[in-house]
Amino acid sequence: MARLALITGASSGIGAEFARIHARRGGDMIIVARRAEALEALKAELEESEGVSVRVMPADLTDAQAVADLCDVVRSEPIEILINNAGFGGQGAHVDRDLGREQAMIDLNVKALVTLCHDVGGAMARRGSGRILNVGSSAGMMPGPLQAVYFATKAFVRSYSLALAEELRDHGVTVTVLAPGYVETEFADTADLKGTRLVSGGGKSPARVAKFGYEQMTAGRLHVINEGPMSFALNWIVPLLPHRATLKMVRKMQTKG
Repeated sequence: MARLALITGASSGIGAEFARIHARRGGDMIIVARRAEALEALKAELEESEGVSVRVMPADLTDAQAVADLCDVVRSEPIEILINNAGFGGQGAHVDRDLGREQAMIDLNVKALVTLCHDVGGAMARRGSGRILNVGSSAGMMPGPLQAVYFATKAFVRSYSLALAEELRDHGVTVTVLAPGYVETEFADTADLKGTRLVSGGGKSPARVAKFGYEQMTAGRLHVINEGPMSFALNWIVPLLPHRATLKMVRKMQTKG
């Protein structure tokens, strides 16, 4: 029997690549995102190329009711893999940005992820098996001036995922948090990061990041940084830097021009 996965943010980028990888392994899935047409196109692609079953569920997960409705629908499904990939960021000084947009970021990056981990993860724990992959970011390793809320949401994802992994460990459920750096997706456009040093050097491909994350999830790894040699710096050097130095460095990377 094919393992059933629930993948959020699956209409493009890393999320769509997670879906392709899972399909190549013979897994059925439920894919979630706002854009129904993109989800339907991905469904057609995967069902034709891999012969798997794909269920499309268009939903705006910044809406708490939409998240609750999704949980109601999937609660009876034997989901064995949960990939929380949906999320967005936004560049600019916090007090100058639209507060509603900042709150929606928290709703999606934090609240929706927590709700799905609670409901789907709880069902996994009762069955005694399951894997959860929460997509964080290397941004979660440091504060982020000019993306203050986004960096903070990813710090939450990291801390929450690590704690949840320990709580679920004895129930046969693994939790992996993936912390990639900049990835070549629609994220930079959505977050208005074009023209900053953060993205000027290019990033990794979504396919490469998704492959790494899926493999690490399958292996039951806890916290993985998809940054090669930068993993050492993010794990061991950045935490030792004075706060002012880190803040100045990150702000410079995210300033346009």
